[in-house]
Order: sequence, then C-alpha cells, then structure tokens
Amino acid sequence: MFRRKSMITVLATGMLLSSGVVYAQTNSAPNAQAATAFDNNVIKKISADNMYNTIKYLSAVPREAGTEGEVRGVEYIESQFKSLGLETRRIPFPIYDYKLNHVLAVVDGVDFKGRAFSGSGSGNVTAELVDVGKALAGTITDDVKGKIALIERGDITFVEKVANVVAKGAVGVLMYNNSANGNNFGQANGEVPAVAITQAQGKGLVEKLKNGPVTATLDVDIQKIEKTSYVVEAKLKPNKNKDTGQIVTIGAHHDSVPNGPGANDDASGVSAVLELARILVNTPIDTEVRFLTFGSEERGMVGSSFYVSQLPQSDIDRIVAHFQMDMIGGAEAGEDHPLGGLIMYTINGQKNLVTDLGASASSRMYDVAVPYGQLGRSDHQPFHDVGIPSALFIHSPVEPQYHKPTDTIEHISKEKLQQAASIVGAAAYQIVRPDTPALERARVAPALVDYDFENRPVD
Repeated sequence: MFRRKSMITVLATGMLLSSGVVYAQTNSAPNAQAATAFDNNVIKKISADNMYNTIKYLSAVPREAGTEGEVRGVEYIESQFKSLGLETRRIPFPIYDYKLNHVLAVVDGVDFKGRAFSGSGSGNVTAELVDVGKALAGTITDDVKGKIALIERGDITFVEKVANVVAKGAVGVLMYNNSANGNNFGQANGEVPAVAITQAQGKGLVEKLKNGPVTATLDVDIQKIEKTSYVVEAKLKPNKNKDTGQIVTIGAHHDSVPNGPGANDDASGVSAVLELARILVNTPIDTEVRFLTFGSEERGMVGSSFYVSQLPQSDIDRIVAHFQMDMIGGAEAGEDHPLGGLIMYTINGQKNLVTDLGASASSRMYDVAVPYGQLGRSDHQPFHDVGIPSALFIHSPVEPQYHKPTDTIEHISKEKLQQAASIVGAAAYQIVRPDTPALERARVAPALVDYDFENRPVD
C-alpha cells in the first residue's frame, strides 16, 4: 500500500533515520521549501528528450561485454562526461569467455551426458565420489580430499560451492540440479573440472553411495579466452572551500545481453546518469558526486564488483550513498502499480538512507511514496557488501521485452524516464546541496515519509 502526501510524517528534531544517520532539524517548513525549490528550479531542467536520444544511440548496436559494441557505448559515455568538463576515466578489467572442446562424466561405467559449467577447469580426473550436500561452508569434511565432490544445487552460488570443496582438497565437482526442469547452471572459477547433471541423476547417486564406494571420471577440455570490459567513472568535485569530504555515487550498467539492443536494460539507466551529470555540473554542491557506468553486469555484476574492489578504503569510508538505476524506462513494465511500478530494492530488504531520501523525493514531486523491497541481481550489491547504503531503482515487474531482441527504443516511456531521473536526482541532491554541510551535521533535513515494504517479484 502506498502512502499519500496527506499521510507524510515529518520527524522532529534529532530523530534517527532508518539509515542510522541523525538529522537535526528545528523547523520542517524551511526544509520542505528548500527541497521543493531544488525540485522546481533544477529537477525541472531534466530533459526526457535528451535521455531518449541517448537510449536511441546506445541501443542501435548490442553492447555485450567485451565486444566492439561495448567499446562504442563506452566511447560515447566518456565523450558526454568529458563535454561537461568532468574528470573522466575508463577503467578496464578482464572478463573471460570459455570455449568447450570436450566434456565427459562417467560414473561406474555409465556416461551421464553431463554439461561443463561456464568457467569449469580443464582436466581428466578419476576418483571416488563424496556426497557433500549443498557444500555449505563449515559442513564439508576432510573426506573430500583427493575425491570428486557430489553437490546439490541451491542456497549459495556455484562459485562458493566449488571454492568450498576445493579448499578441502576436492579434485573435481559433479553438481546436480535441485529441480526436475532446471538446467541453467552458472559460473565456476576454473579450479577443477566441474560438470552439471540432472536432479534425477544426482539423487540416484546419493542413494547409490549409501551402498558403498562409487567411482567417477570427469574429462573436461575447455579453453579460457580473456577479453576486456570497462567501467566509466566521472567525478564532479565541489568547491574546495565547501567540501564536506563525502562522496555520493550514481550508477547504471552500460552492457546489454548478447545480441540484445538493451534499450531499457540498461541504456535507460545510463541516460539518466548522463542527464543528472548535465544538471548537477551547473548546480552548487558541497559533496563530490561520482557518475558511474558499469560493464559486465549481465555476467554477474563483474564491473561493479571490480570497481568497488579497487577503491581505496579511504574512498569507501567517504561514500555515504549509492543510487543505482536499472531499467527505468520500460513502457510496459510495472503493471498497474503507482509511478509505473517504480520500486527501490535493497539487498537486505531494509530501509536505508537512499530509500529514505527516494521516498521523500517522490512524495514531494508525485504525491506517492515509492515503496522498497528486497532484491540483488544488480550493481548495488557490491556497494552494500562494503557497508555503503545503496538501492536499486527499477520498474517492477519488468516488461515482456526483458532480455529479448525486442528491448528496443519503441518500448521506452519518456514519462517514466522523467519520473525516475527526477526522483533519484532530488534524493541525491538532498545530500550534496550546500545547506547540508555533512550528513552528520546537517541542520536542514528532508521531510521524511512513511513508505512500505513490498514483496514484489521483478520478473
């Protein structure tokens, strides 16, 4: 259920935000006036036409990570940031494709017709099988050393499962599905031969092991091909005499799925990042803003993970909020939810500074408090993992064109672009505007609102 403006709750002096940051305020009226002044005088300058044109250019060519299409997109994004006079850099990082030449999984002489994981190691090993369940940390005994681990899918990632058994000395992995129909096995890290089999085959082996030793052979020949993907970073610095020392980051991912135009996913988010950069570069601020676009999100948030991993701890300590936009323009997304289905997802399903400010901004501008929910699957995850308040702004459920060749410019809504960019822009500006010298010392706080949790699936 959404809260209307008539139900706004303005917090009194010194109340604690859900993010844990104290805002001291003595009068909510100047507060709302200052916030509304920005909404009216600055946010109204956001141009959905600019954003639409950005999407049109980016979606003309698929932007799969590691391809010329990604480079084309990155060059465009860089040029736009540089034209604004921002300190811009392209940050390369390695990604890997795998060409499978041969895979064999034989158990007690029977060919199981298994499939190699993406990222499986190469090798030919014959050893006894050991049932390790779901290979959760702390549950694996030393019995797996020198043997092939039989693992059930579920609860943790494939990478974690493989790493857990390899740490105990396993020489191979045979993983079975946790559903009868599923067949989408993910990434491994190349440590040992790793082969996927069906749920029925796996459960049959679990029963067979109860009657005595079972021997398996895994033979995998897989070629690892290194490619390069990129993060684009642009820094907007405040006046040195008014610098709080804090940082706000605003991001989107620029890659698309293979052979996908990626108009909504996520040229739409990139268009908003560029448009907010254009607006804020001419707006007084006292806090550094970093505009970011990430490659390889579609491969499992590889670009954002790399970006956060290479940040010095001093930068991590100074980043007070990360706003992530993904798929914010889909005309057919969101079903009949208010604001086209816009929602703020956090990793842990808890409110934080970003969601507090997002709900407040949407209430001021659109008379609707955007709800929050729980979801990973996008580039807010690595920021959350190092303790930075973060949220994903997205229209949910996603549109029918999601991850399809039909994700084209014809399915983009300018109204949704305008709304999402305005809400994120207004929320971020509550931190970086000069009359809030630093969050912990702010005397002018946003009017907080009641906003609800929604257990809304994204697809």
